[in-house]
Amino acid sequence: MKPAFSAKQLPHRHYVHGVDGLRALAVIGVIGYHLLPTFLPGGFLGVPLFLLISGYFVTGQLLRRWTDGKQLQATTFYRRRAKRLYPVLITMLAATSVYILLFARNLLYHLRQIIFTNLIGVYNWWEIYNGQSYFDRFSQQSPFTHLWTMGVLMQFYLVWPLILWGLLKLFGKRSVARRLTFLLALLSAIEMAILYQPNNINRVYYGTDTRAFSLLLGCWLAFVWPHERLKASLNQQSQRFLDIVGIGSLLVTLIGFGMMHGEGKAAYNGGIFGYSVAGMLLLATIVHPGSNLSKWFANPFCQWVGRRSYGIYVYQYPVMVFYERVVPIGLHPWANALIELLLILGISELSYRLIEQPFAHYDWGNWQSTICSWVKPGQLKVWLRVIPSLLLLELFTAALCAPEKAPQKNAVQRHIEQARHETASQNKRVAAGKAAKVKVSSNSLRRKYALSASQLAAAKKLKVTVIGDSVMADAAKSIQQVMPTAYVDAQVGRQGAQAPEIIKNLKKEGHLQKIVVLNLGTNGMMSTTTVSKIIHAIGPGHEIYWINSHIPTKDWQGAVNKLILQVARQRGDVYLVDWYSLSKNHQNWFANDNVHMNERGNIQFTRLIVTTILKHH
Repeated sequence: MKPAFSAKQLPHRHYVHGVDGLRALAVIGVIGYHLLPTFLPGGFLGVPLFLLISGYFVTGQLLRRWTDGKQLQATTFYRRRAKRLYPVLITMLAATSVYILLFARNLLYHLRQIIFTNLIGVYNWWEIYNGQSYFDRFSQQSPFTHLWTMGVLMQFYLVWPLILWGLLKLFGKRSVARRLTFLLALLSAIEMAILYQPNNINRVYYGTDTRAFSLLLGCWLAFVWPHERLKASLNQQSQRFLDIVGIGSLLVTLIGFGMMHGEGKAAYNGGIFGYSVAGMLLLATIVHPGSNLSKWFANPFCQWVGRRSYGIYVYQYPVMVFYERVVPIGLHPWANALIELLLILGISELSYRLIEQPFAHYDWGNWQSTICSWVKPGQLKVWLRVIPSLLLLELFTAALCAPEKAPQKNAVQRHIEQARHETASQNKRVAAGKAAKVKVSSNSLRRKYALSASQLAAAKKLKVTVIGDSVMADAAKSIQQVMPTAYVDAQVGRQGAQAPEIIKNLKKEGHLQKIVVLNLGTNGMMSTTTVSKIIHAIGPGHEIYWINSHIPTKDWQGAVNKLILQVARQRGDVYLVDWYSLSKNHQNWFANDNVHMNERGNIQFTRLIVTTILKHH
């Protein structure tokens, strides 16, 4: 990409209004992914757009200083970045911590570590080493998960000016630094592909090194496409070319929002990198003053959202996590998403007016005189801000000083842990051909599961492999009581995208039997591609019984169940186990989370699986 530069650098054209539109697009994607993941499964690709923008404008600023023969002035650069990032970040950390102290004390565990690592800009690495998954949407979610991006940005702001200045000083030529920047971007993308592990994607998703390519592509663009040197007037052919590139890259970005899945291998084997390249081209057209996209993206709506995008991004997760703790959003996902969105926008607008803008323009050299002015007469409006701020600070301090006890395991967690050990022992006996015998004449067993002697006799002969998540782990003991030769592979937090690899391993180890029971979908939406890969991994010659989901607290319940039903109707080897219809009016079958079963629910769950298999087998 080679720009047409004007004869000399144009002054006072550093703010590009169209970029507000790109920020708006990015935050809409991210918010859409978090609120309605079934509608925008690839909305997480909004994050690379934010990173591209940061890389582009930071590098452009540094290159202008180098070209003008000025010093780096790292202290001034860091101070400006801190004024931009910290007021909103600290406010969010404080307000969220106070809410946790008052209403969600089980989230106090590790709070001091979370706050500290956020403040020093290494929270993404803390998430990696503490196994905090971005895609596990069912387990106890942290309201801070999304702040991994802030860690990546802070580390970039800290080291990139020094790296870039060092390259320019060492080689004396922008061209060498430009090529090395692009090479670093490629190496980052390659590293992501090499380090990707389907059962644990935290390392590549959160890692600064494996996500640096989005930042570095923006940095590279600043070398070859500095917006302050681009001509505002273009001939018709050049403008048409820019618009074609811009519209094409915009369409690719929107397609990515709708189709890319963050748990799949494709995302990490070049997918996110490819969409970052498309985002780079989109950014290039938007920053060009002669393109129509620059004008289109500078509309009032995009500017309003874009200028508040930082606050919207920072506040979104606490609002959603705390709202969904008390509201079962699965029954009315769109209505609840609208309510959550309005709450996020309202809080972000208040933050923009009361926190972000005032602190952005405040001269910290006058802080002493500011405090002295509070005691002057007629400062009621000032104290209406000061008093709540002091109260927030006091409660924030109390939250940081509160005891950080590890959350006590609830009844479901204790049962799952116990069942996990019993299931592992039973699996060993199944693999060795020493499974326990079922007494089909047992009156207690027949009464417990409401099964006849003939049904019990047929069930004990079934060769079954069961693959599932925590719901299946909870019910495994009951299932192996009725079907003693069943081999159960269930894990808490399991995503559908992990299943193909698990199935391949089971097949390799000789544990994939003729009948395969699947319980996947509790922890997030699955794509049709993921479902196809699961079925392909199982292969021909098997009967697949897919259990639909009862997760009224999550917005993907309906979409997951619709997909399973569709697959069962389309294929002759896939049968629906309709747990949702059987259980939806039986809240007394479930624990407090209304997803995992109690003993009565496990019995009904097991009976349904057995009777459905016997009906079709």
